[in-house]
Amino acid sequence: MIEPLRRVLVKRPDEVFAGADPRTWHYAGKPDLDVARREHEAFVILLAEAGAEVIYHDELQPDCADAIFVHDPAIVTDEGAVILQMGKALRRGEEKAMAARFESLGIPILSRLTGSARAEGGDLMWVDHDTLAVGVGARTNREGLRQLAAALLRLRVSIIPVELPPQEDPAGCLHLMSLVSMVDDHLVVIYPKLFPPDLSHFLEKRGFRFVHCAPGEFDTMGTNVLALSPGKCVMLEGNPVTRRRLEEAGCEVRSYRGNEISMQAEGGPTCLTRPILRDAVEG
Repeated sequence: MIEPLRRVLVKRPDEVFAGADPRTWHYAGKPDLDVARREHEAFVILLAEAGAEVIYHDELQPDCADAIFVHDPAIVTDEGAVILQMGKALRRGEEKAMAARFESLGIPILSRLTGSARAEGGDLMWVDHDTLAVGVGARTNREGLRQLAAALLRLRVSIIPVELPPQEDPAGCLHLMSLVSMVDDHLVVIYPKLFPPDLSHFLEKRGFRFVHCAPGEFDTMGTNVLALSPGKCVMLEGNPVTRRRLEEAGCEVRSYRGNEISMQAEGGPTCLTRPILRDAVEG
C-alpha cells in the first residue's frame, strides 16, 4: 500500500457519472461534468508528478456511474489480478470491464470470485507484502473472504478477517478503507470512533503508530489517504486538522480539490485509483 506507485489505472468522469440519479446512487448531488473533468485532470497530474505511469480505463459502462472508482472491482498481486464481485448490486458488471482492460495490458487474471461471493477492493488492505486485512461487512461477505483466501493461498498470503461495525445507512458505503489508510512504514491514519478493535490490537502488536482523523473530518474523507510512496501521500482538500497531524507524524502531504469527483459521490483518492504496480526499485 505504500511502496512507490509506478503504474496506476484511473477512469475519467463521463456522462454516465454526471448523469447519475443521486437518490439511486446515494450521491450528495448530481456532479457537474465540466468541473469533475478539471478536478480529475488535476488529480492525475499529482499522480504523474509522483512518478506514476497513469493508464486510463475509459470504456463506456452505460449503467455504472460508480465505475470512476476503479479501486473496487479487483485486487492486484505479484502474479496477477483477482477479479472480485461487487457487493453493491448497481456496480455489478464493472468487474468484466476491468478484467478485459487488464488483459489488454497483459496483466494475468489469477482468479475470479464466483457464485454468492462478494468482495470489493475498498475492504482489502495490504498490511505488508504477505498480509491482507479483509473487512467483512455490507460489501464483502464471508464467501468472498473464503474464495479470496483460496485464491491467494499459493502466494502464501495471510488473511486477517476484520469485522466491520454495523452500517447506519444501508444505502451508503462503509469500507475497511473508509476507516484506515496506510501512509508510511508502520504508520496508519484511522478514524478511532469506528476502528475495529481486533485490527487495532493486531497493528499495535506489529508496531504501528496511529494518526487520528479529526472527528469533524471523517465525513470529508480524512481517513481516505493514498500513499504515493512511503510517507508521501495525497488526500482530499478540506481536512486541515488531519493533514496537520499527518505532517507532524513525518508525512509529506499533497491535496486535491474533489467537490465533484469525491464529495458528491463519496469516494476519495484511494477509490479513484487502482494501483497496478508498486515497486521500490527504479527502472
